[in-house]
Amino acid sequence: MMDFSSVKRIVIKVGTSTLAHNTGNLNIRRVSKLIEVMSDLKNSGKDVIFVTSGAQGVGAAKAGLHSKPKEMPKKQACAAIGQCELMHIYDREFANYNHTVAQVLLTRDVISNKTRKENVINTFNTLLDMGIVPIINANDTVSIQELDFDENDTLSAIVAALCSADLLIILTDVDGLYDKNPKLPGAKLIPEVKQITSEMISSAKDKGSEFASGGMITKLEAATIAKEHGIPTVIINGQRPEILYDLFENKAVCTVFTADED
Repeated sequence: MMDFSSVKRIVIKVGTSTLAHNTGNLNIRRVSKLIEVMSDLKNSGKDVIFVTSGAQGVGAAKAGLHSKPKEMPKKQACAAIGQCELMHIYDREFANYNHTVAQVLLTRDVISNKTRKENVINTFNTLLDMGIVPIINANDTVSIQELDFDENDTLSAIVAALCSADLLIILTDVDGLYDKNPKLPGAKLIPEVKQITSEMISSAKDKGSEFASGGMITKLEAATIAKEHGIPTVIINGQRPEILYDLFENKAVCTVFTADED
C-alpha cells in the first residue's frame, strides 16, 4: 500500500453530498471543519488545490428555490449565484487561518486549447509558488454542455494532471469502492485497485445516484485519467473531514487507485 506521509502536492475534490444538506444549503459545520483541516495540511508544508462542487445547489437554495432547476438558463443563473456564495464562505474560512484563496473557473474548451491550457498551468504554478490556495470549479454559467465535467470528478483529475499533483483525493459519502452496492448485505470495501476493470465499471453503473449526482462511475473515470498521468487517487468518506489526517498517517479506511508506473 502507498505511503501517504511524504505526499507534497494534493488535489482535494469535494462533492455536493459532502458540502451541503439535502436542502441545498451548506453544511456549515462540515465545511468549516474541512477548511480547518485543509489549512492545517497546508501549514504542514503541503500544496493544497481545492476542487469544489455545489454551486448550482447552493445558488438554488439562496434564490429561494425548493430544488435544483431543470432548465439550462436557470441552472446557469443558480451556478452564478452559488459560486459567489461559495467563494465568500471559502475566502472567509481560509482567512481565519491566514490563508489566501484564488478562484479558477474552467470549461472543457479552455483545457482543449493549447494556449489557454498553458495559461491555466502557468496560473496554477504561480498561485502555488505564492502560497495561495487555488479553488477550482466548472464554469457552469457559460458551459455549453449539460454536464461539462460530470459532477467535477473528471475536472479534479484534469486539474491534478495540470498541477502535476502527487495525489488526487475525492471526498464522497461512502468509504470507497465496494465490490457491490454498499447498501447490500455482505458488500466489501476494496482497499486497493491496481487496474480498473470493465467489471468494476459495469458494477458502478448499477449504483446510481446514491453517491450524489456524479455517481461512482465518474469517480472511476477520474481515477483512470489520474492513473494515466502517473497520479494515484483516493476515494474516501468526507462526512468527517478529520479523516484526511488519518490518510496521511496511513491509517484511513478508503480505496486507493495506484498510478501507472513508467
